[in-house]
Amino acid sequence: MKRILFILLLVSQISIAQSHYTIDTSYTVKSTYAKLIKKYPFIKIAEANKGINDTQIENVMYYKDQNRALHLDAYFNKKQKRNPGVIMIHGGGWRSGNKNQMQVMAQEITSKGYSCFAIEYRLSLEAKYPQAIYDVKNAIKFIKDNAKKFNVDPDKIAVLGCSSGGQMAALIGTTNENLAFEDKEYKSKSSSKVQAIIDVDGVLAFKHPESSEGEMASFWLGGSYEESSENWKQASALSHTNKNTPPTLFINSSFDRFHAGRDDMIAILNQNKIYNEVKTIQDSPHSFWFFQPWFDETIPYATKFLDRIFK
Repeated sequence: MKRILFILLLVSQISIAQSHYTIDTSYTVKSTYAKLIKKYPFIKIAEANKGINDTQIENVMYYKDQNRALHLDAYFNKKQKRNPGVIMIHGGGWRSGNKNQMQVMAQEITSKGYSCFAIEYRLSLEAKYPQAIYDVKNAIKFIKDNAKKFNVDPDKIAVLGCSSGGQMAALIGTTNENLAFEDKEYKSKSSSKVQAIIDVDGVLAFKHPESSEGEMASFWLGGSYEESSENWKQASALSHTNKNTPPTLFINSSFDRFHAGRDDMIAILNQNKIYNEVKTIQDSPHSFWFFQPWFDETIPYATKFLDRIFK
């Protein structure tokens, strides 16, 4: 009996340790739909066409310590042995959202011949910058370590993010092999290097004439620009863009504020003869990727770019 009570107490302590942080559920597909439907009465929540040989494995644990486990969802074709991989980062202002929000896009891109991975990462109510960057880079290493299991080519990896996830994707891609952005405690035989970036409406610079980032960014970055200017600079992909930046696709809404710093980044890419594209979804709101008719415009932009880079 004492042994049973000890086990129950241990399980209880583990549960408490893993749920001591608050979860912000304000950013969902349904809540976004409710906000947009009055202005855009024609929209519908997008659904994916899953390929006949495609499979998905949910909640694969890629990281664990005594207080926390992190998971990813893997989507891949069971018959294709070495698909290019796409790391997918959800949005939500670094504070809300979850990996399930990338499911439809992941299923659709997987059906085009890719292995996709929707990543859970620590949000700002739990951990401040740069922990989320460490988390996603650790997930990339885990995926490469298990490339055969997921039918993925570890030398052909793109990172794709939406909104704040787009900001993270651009930062992850522009800091390839930058040790300052690596979790030194995570042991892996692989690198977190990626070969392509797809930034879907994510800012490239936090402090910029085009930027209007405020409270959400400040909370993640550990303070306002005046209080934490170095973080604001270092978290901006524009600060790291150089000759080693991989090919990049920008998919943007009709709101300029969500691509602050993009044109400056493109100038650096062009100077270094690095392939890049810009696709603008005309008359679209932010979070357009959740909804038809914009979803059917977004996916071909992404897959044609990936095909060009990897196939």
